[in-house]
Amino acid sequence: MRAAQLKAVLPRELLASVVVFLVALPLCMGIAIASGVPPAKGLITGIIGGLVVGWLAGSPLQVSGPAAGLAVLVFELVRQHGLAMLGPILLLAGLLQLLAGRLRLGCWFRVTAPAVVYGMLAGIGVLIVLSQIHVMFDASPLPSGLANLLGFPQALGQALPMVGDGIGWQAGLLGLLTILVMWCWEKFKPQRLRFVPGALLGVGLATLVSIGLALPVRRVEVPDNLAEAIDWLRPADLLNLADPAILIAAFAVAFIASAETLLSAAAVDRMHDGQRSDFDRELSAQGVGNMLCGLLGALPMTGVIVRSSANVQAGARTRLSTMFHGLWLLAFVLLLASVLQSIPVASLAGVLVFTGLKLVDLKVFRSLGRYGRMPMFTYAATALAIVFTDLLTGVLIGFGLTLAKLAWKASRLKVSLVDLPGEGEQELRLTGAATFLKVPALTQVLSQVPPGTTVHVPLNNLTYIDHSCLELLEEWGRANAAKGSRLVIESRRLKRRLEGRLRTTTGIGSTT
Repeated sequence: MRAAQLKAVLPRELLASVVVFLVALPLCMGIAIASGVPPAKGLITGIIGGLVVGWLAGSPLQVSGPAAGLAVLVFELVRQHGLAMLGPILLLAGLLQLLAGRLRLGCWFRVTAPAVVYGMLAGIGVLIVLSQIHVMFDASPLPSGLANLLGFPQALGQALPMVGDGIGWQAGLLGLLTILVMWCWEKFKPQRLRFVPGALLGVGLATLVSIGLALPVRRVEVPDNLAEAIDWLRPADLLNLADPAILIAAFAVAFIASAETLLSAAAVDRMHDGQRSDFDRELSAQGVGNMLCGLLGALPMTGVIVRSSANVQAGARTRLSTMFHGLWLLAFVLLLASVLQSIPVASLAGVLVFTGLKLVDLKVFRSLGRYGRMPMFTYAATALAIVFTDLLTGVLIGFGLTLAKLAWKASRLKVSLVDLPGEGEQELRLTGAATFLKVPALTQVLSQVPPGTTVHVPLNNLTYIDHSCLELLEEWGRANAAKGSRLVIESRRLKRRLEGRLRTTTGIGSTT
């Protein structure tokens, strides 16, 4: 970028970067807490997402960092394999993303059915809410969504002074205050101040109240020196990549992070009329970012629609705003760590509860009804499976339902036998897809053909015909040739294939 151009866009990019920084700051820490790791690790991911991925990105206005969509998966991985194994998992996941980008596979990550993606986000949203309502009362979340749901009455009872003699109710009120401020700001914010994030206002007010009243609540633990939060990847940990469970986890992180990133990039492209996204370059940049996060022991990253939309709405036009927001995160952590240490954990949990509720988008669920009941069922089944089992199982169930729908549609075939004006002539009409699943139905219809009949079979209304159905037609022609029957397949596509092989001695013909 030339000096004159830089001078012209710099003020606008700086303003946009400050807005994105204010949005990202509470989310980075909140998502880290929801993931079961120290808040500083979320900040490290945000810094890498801004300074490194922002510079390499194929979607210049997209902002990358820790995402709520991966919080549930990371929490489960840390619980099962320990925090030390998060580094190798992210290193491999990032390498897979980098290779996918280099092989120009970016577009393929966008073929995921929207019902599965939205169902996945809804399920994640429910899990985030169920876990973070425990954190709002200064309690620890339980391992599963169902356990969090069943255990909430006990956690609430222990937090109330008249039941469990606890002080968690004070933290709970701070979390509710944060949610109330965010909701009110979203509904009634002045147009001039629309760029001010509600999360920052909610966390800021809750922090001031907690300090003013000297409330004994849990507060964010951030080291004074950011280097203390870095857990360098140990070479010995790489040996654990031979574990099939670790490999599956890396593939799951790579796939979900890539799908969320590229769907977010496509959404960002619809928000502005500037440079379009290069999905392969974006995928490669995300791979580099996640490999760095793995080396430093931080959280995984994706492109995040909340921060990206704030970036566009604040007037950003280049990747400078994304890079500057990473710089502000770094400066704030290095220079003002004591400010972060005064933030109540319950307030950040409130931010995540509000965010989780927004992920359960009922408008999207209703809009899927325009395409039939099956997308709505897939959405609900994916979300419920994630809540009651785990993220990977839920996504696989969603994919399975999508494939089952495709298989069902592909197997639909309308078969009818129609008399033609000529004597002894009939037409076998086939509409749809003729696959092996329809061989019994096709056999039954052909058994109704009287001897000595010429059967015309036009294939123009077929979307697909496999070898099983073709062989059935050939065998019927051979078996009934002695009875005077003749089968005429009318298709230009099959003329060369059938001529010479079927016309002689079998009684089967092919016409154009």
